[in-house]
Amino acid sequence: MLRIRLFRVGKKNQPFFKIVVTDKRKPPRAGRFVEQVGFYNPLSKEKNLKAERIRYWLSIGAKPSATVHNLLISENIIEGKKIGVHKKPKKQEKPFPAPADSASVDNVASMEGVTTTKPEGKSADTKAS
Repeated sequence: MLRIRLFRVGKKNQPFFKIVVTDKRKPPRAGRFVEQVGFYNPLSKEKNLKAERIRYWLSIGAKPSATVHNLLISENIIEGKKIGVHKKPKKQEKPFPAPADSASVDNVASMEGVTTTKPEGKSADTKAS
């Protein structure tokens, strides 16, 4: 199955993407692709897309990635709604929940009373002798 997706080239902190048609099973950084159909520079917002070739590959059955799909819609090459592309949210540490109602406060208070009682069988006087 063919995919139309971004292929990153460029230096560190200077991203530049080729838009390529490649096999879905190949990793994006493999360097092997069927055809380059454009480029995208996110820093300068410069785009160059070969609309005729992209339409050809779409007619054959190539599927665009979510980001490329949104680029094609913004350039009026295809019609439709944009796909939401979001990063995965980072896991946040959950703070300990505070007791919300008075019944749970009473339960906590009664539990504290049980744990703070000391056994009466032994006293300090018996240890001293």
